[in-house]
Order: sequence, then structure tokens, then C-alpha cells
Amino acid sequence: MFELTFWQNKAAALRFPDQAVIDGRPCAAQSGQTFAAINPATGQCLANVAACGDEDVDAAVRNARQVFEAGTWSARSPNERKQVLLRLADLIMTHREELALLDSLNMGKPVMDAYNIDVPGAAGVFRWYAESLDKLYDQIAPSAQNVLATITREALGVVAAVVPWNFPLDMAAWKLAPALAAGNSVILKPAEQSPFSALRLAELALEAGLPAGVLNVLPGLGEQTGKALGLHPDVDCLVFTGSTEVGKYFMQYSAQSNLKQVWLECGGKSANLVFADCQDLDLAAEKAAFGIFFNQGEVCSANSRLLVECSIHDEFVERLKVQAERWQPGDPLDPSSRAGAIVDSRQTARIMKFIQQAERQGATKLCGGRQSIFNGSDNFIQPTIFTGVTPDMPLFRDEVFGPVLAVTAFDDEAHALQLANDSVYGLAASLWTDDLNRAHRVARQLRAGTVSVNSVDALDVTVPFGGGKQSGFGRDLSLHSFDKYTQLKTTWFQLRS
Repeated sequence: MFELTFWQNKAAALRFPDQAVIDGRPCAAQSGQTFAAINPATGQCLANVAACGDEDVDAAVRNARQVFEAGTWSARSPNERKQVLLRLADLIMTHREELALLDSLNMGKPVMDAYNIDVPGAAGVFRWYAESLDKLYDQIAPSAQNVLATITREALGVVAAVVPWNFPLDMAAWKLAPALAAGNSVILKPAEQSPFSALRLAELALEAGLPAGVLNVLPGLGEQTGKALGLHPDVDCLVFTGSTEVGKYFMQYSAQSNLKQVWLECGGKSANLVFADCQDLDLAAEKAAFGIFFNQGEVCSANSRLLVECSIHDEFVERLKVQAERWQPGDPLDPSSRAGAIVDSRQTARIMKFIQQAERQGATKLCGGRQSIFNGSDNFIQPTIFTGVTPDMPLFRDEVFGPVLAVTAFDDEAHALQLANDSVYGLAASLWTDDLNRAHRVARQLRAGTVSVNSVDALDVTVPFGGGKQSGFGRDLSLHSFDKYTQLKTTWFQLRS
């Protein structure tokens, strides 16, 4: 069904939303400032988008607060909110091609990944939280005969959600679905590299019946719009997915303002451990390549450190090299492309700096390490593997956020665990073994929020996602995410005899 010309023709007719959405209406930034949204695969400016500032944040927060206090959305029954979110999920799927193109053109990922994974994933998240709403119950605590103590969950009020550019639509859905389901008003700040799908989502939400002002979307620069949200005294909660460095700023902003709740899902440097007792090394190699090269390696939980037992190291990396060749980048609109463009020239330069540094420090380049050019753009990096990476190298320790894999050999189980846990991050990990006892033993000792055994980066809306250490705290997905968007209230009733 899909060919390159199909997507090219669709792209030529595409409308790029470029206005903020406040109180259900598109509007320019009050300052008149804009920023250029660039297609990294071509260098083309797709639109000049409103760059919201302090005054726009004030207007959005004020409007969100008024709507929340009026009960326009927050006071609706769970079933009423459920029906709106289900309609929104349906509309996302109705506009599947459009939303896939907006993200692909905006941040460089293969359009078929956006079409097959991101858009259905976002719709599924809205549908799951909609269906969960009328199945959650409050509690009555054990108490004396003449008193009654109830424990209820209440919406927080105004939630600010700051989301990244690597999965623009999905990350917006991960934050919006539970926050809206709980009855909050939300101000969504998309990354400046990828504002389009968030702005289009706001339009679809209105079409689905979400009252004006419940969802406001403010495009803009992080150091301006994001900072203003972090410091705003009338934002009750801020949720963020992005770098650890920026996450720390939001913690500071909370302390400097109203001590708003801050929930962070930050960086990662996930380890993938392959033991010699793994019987299917071909599958392990295939998944190891997927774990780092999918989405151009621009994944917070990417398996960017591969730890291989010494006795199978050479054999395994040769199998891995074959798999890596299947992840060569190409035109994101070409359905045959498994990898697309890096999000922008700044990120491309950053990744290449890591590659060049690893070469200077003595790591062995097994493959890749070069840029490719398509449509006049050099924001394409070949799948890159380095062996002989030691723990003192930045490639071992720092989040690259690109298609670069660091391979390190280990002697035994204890050595593997020591290497895996030698990181400031604690988001995810994977391990490959056919020894059930080892699988349980190692999984328990890995300091990571998610551990995938004989798989990589396992994920489902029904289970929580998040990490520890400097990868952040709090959980996205599952019923546990409601902890971020609600507060508990205890009410005591004194009963008359």
C-alpha cells in the first residue's frame, strides 16, 4: 500500500500547525516571536512556530486554573471523561497518516515507525486510561464503630507537561491521558524540535469534546517557555521527560517557587548483558542491534552499553556487526528505511564528537562512525559499534542519544553486575541467559527500573515505566501513573450514636 511517492504526495499537502492553543483557540505568542521548525532530513523550514514567553504561560495557567475551579472537566463523572478520551483515541487513529507524517518530517524518524508504532501507541494509551477510569475505587479505612474515615483521590489542579522530541506524540499521550483522565487541566509544552503533533492533538481533543481550556499547548524554547512553567506559582505539578541536566533545573525551579510536585523521567545508559549460556546468540544479536539502533538510538532507555562474557565476545560481536548493517539510515519517507535522520545538526555534531573521542581514546571501531547524506542533509549517522570500551571512557558513562553502541567484555557474573551498575543512571537493563536461576539472581541485583530478560526494552501500557538514580523518579504508564496526577484526601466522619 505505502510507497515513497505516497508519503511524498501526502507531505506536500500537509498543513503544519504553528500557533499556540490557549482556551481552545489558536494564537500567536504575545511577543510576536517565532522559531523555525526544520525538517532534519532535508534542512527545509516547515513552519515558523509561535515561541511562547512568560506572558503566554501566565495566560495559559490562568485559563487552566479557571476551567479547573469551575468544574467544567474536573467535576464531570468518570464515565463522561471516559467517553471524551475514547473519542480522542478514535480521532488519533482516523488521522493516523497525518500524525505520522508530522512527527517524521519534524524530527526525522522513519514515517513507517510513526505510522505502525507511535500513532497506534498514543491512541492505545488514551483508550487504556479511558477504560480504567470507572474501574478505580476509593477506600474506607478500618476505624472505630462511631467514626468513618474515607480515603479519596482528587485531581491536583493545573499540571504542566514538558515532553521530548524523540517520541513527540507518544510522550504527550503518556502524560496527557492519565492527567486528563484524573480531571486535571494540562498545559503541554512540546520540544521546540517537534511541536506539530502536540498542536494537532490539541485540535483533535477539542473535536472529541474536551472543553476549551482543559488542554493548552505552548510551543517555545525550553529555557524560556519551560522555565516559566517550572517557576510559575500556580502550577500544581510538573512532569518532564528529557535530559538529567534539565530535570535538575526543574527541581530547582520548584524550590524557588511554590514547591510544586515535580516528576522526572530523565536520561539513561542502559546495559545489555549477554552471558555465555545464552543458547540463541543470533536472536540476542538481532535484539541488541534493535535496542540501540531503533529510532536512530534516540531513546532514553536504549541499550547503549553491551556487556558480553569474554568466552563468546568475538563470536557475538561478529554476529552483531551483521545485524547492524541492516540499520543503515535512509530517507524517512521511504517505507524501506529502518532508520532516519538525527533530530537536528546540533545533535548530529554531538554524536560525532562522541565517536571521534572514542577513537582517540583507543576504542576499536567495528563499523559505522560516519555520516551519510540524503536530500542534501548530513544529519544521518551510520550504525556504529565500538569494542574495547572501558569504564573510564565517556562513551561508557555518558548518554549519547544516537546510534552508537559501546561493547565491553566481562569475566563472570559478579564482574558483569559491577559494570552494569557502574552508572549514574538507572532506567533500564536487559540480560540474556538460559539459566533461570541466573536470570532471577541478576535481575534482582540490576539497579534499573525495568529489566528485560531474553528481550530488550520490554514495554506495555499495563506496567510502570521509569527509573532510579539520576534517571529520575515516578512512573509513567499503568495505574501507578495516577499517583503523579492525584492527591489523597482523608475525610473523617463522626457518627452519632
